[in-house]
Amino acid sequence: MTDPTNVHEPVPQSAKLTAREKKWIIYDVGNSAFVLLSTAVIPIYAKSLMPADGNIVSAWGYAQTIASLVIALLMPLLGSIADVQGMKIKFFLGFFGTGVVTCCAMALPLTWLPFLVVYILATIGLNGSLTFYDSMLIDATSNERMDKVSSHGYGWGYIGSTVPFIFCIALIFGGPSLFDWSTVACTRASFIITAIWWVAFTIPLLTSYRQVHYRATRDQLGSAVRGTFSELAGTFGKIVKNKPLWMFMIAFFFYIDAVNTVISMSTSYGAELGIDSTQLVVALLVTQFVAFPCAILYGRLAGRFGCKVMITAAVVAYMCIVFFAAFFLKSAVEFWILAILVGMFQGGIQALSRSYYGKIIPKDHANEYYGFYDIFGKTASIIGTFLVATTTSLTGNASLGVLSIAVLLVAALVFLLLQKDPTRE
Repeated sequence: MTDPTNVHEPVPQSAKLTAREKKWIIYDVGNSAFVLLSTAVIPIYAKSLMPADGNIVSAWGYAQTIASLVIALLMPLLGSIADVQGMKIKFFLGFFGTGVVTCCAMALPLTWLPFLVVYILATIGLNGSLTFYDSMLIDATSNERMDKVSSHGYGWGYIGSTVPFIFCIALIFGGPSLFDWSTVACTRASFIITAIWWVAFTIPLLTSYRQVHYRATRDQLGSAVRGTFSELAGTFGKIVKNKPLWMFMIAFFFYIDAVNTVISMSTSYGAELGIDSTQLVVALLVTQFVAFPCAILYGRLAGRFGCKVMITAAVVAYMCIVFFAAFFLKSAVEFWILAILVGMFQGGIQALSRSYYGKIIPKDHANEYYGFYDIFGKTASIIGTFLVATTTSLTGNASLGVLSIAVLLVAALVFLLLQKDPTRE
């Protein structure tokens, strides 16, 4: 069902971004600040709260796993309900609010276990809001412009997140001498700063969003909720019968797992090789800056060559990146090259996956379908890290462990090549 009073005006693919599209994009700038802080600062702070014999690697792994499983289990159910007219923004607001409040709560003087619990809640809030945000793409723009708009979202998210991050890093390292604050106090302040940034760049979306596509109206809410479980079963059945869709979802599961593994393991792999921690943090920033123009460029190339073609190209590029990391990464110079290569393709493959999926699903059941998409995306953070860890343990060679990621990329490439692209029919 589509709201006839709120449909998109025809906008040429090459035209500039509309106000509606820009206000959707800007949320990526807000939430990415928390993502970047979670990658570089929060694990270090959590480690400082633990006893000397505590293992932050396992604790952090459990925290991420719990947050991912909660989202994977909740999203199909809540997504189905959110496809009712007016409900999508309410669910988005609930998860966004949870994320922001718990991000601030991390600044409280907590011991390590309560801190991790609060962090899990913040991560659930973030990832839950992202599921509904991703599904808002179909309401923010047209099929023809999805690649462009999604790519701009990731691109501006990458570059925008560096602003509060650099400020927070400067505060953590310079605050003790400039303001006579402790490092702990400065780190806690960075959580508040990040939450404020997150809120500021969410307001435009909250004040402008209108749900164009929905499967039931507000007065049908009761029956829609009662029929949620049968709807979920029906949706799963439709996915199984839609060969191009399920083939893409399987390919997505494999290649996004590989992408996530490269992101999550690169810093620890660099540290294992003896690369200085400062070099690793700076390289992480370089990745963000490179990803900004490349994600936008990738969206433009998708308009010319096709979304699936560019996703396939990125999978092949990641295979080359994995081989480079396994056989040539030995020093800080090679790690910087790796950071640049990852930045070139990371945003592009994430953005086009989001927009391509939005094109091949029914618009009036978007949240429900994005719930299943989220299951594949969130649970696809287990196999790759398990492969790397197991291969490294069995062979005693971290390079072979990294090389094992190529197995996922090969599997993804097979499904992509076999899949018939429904957007080209």
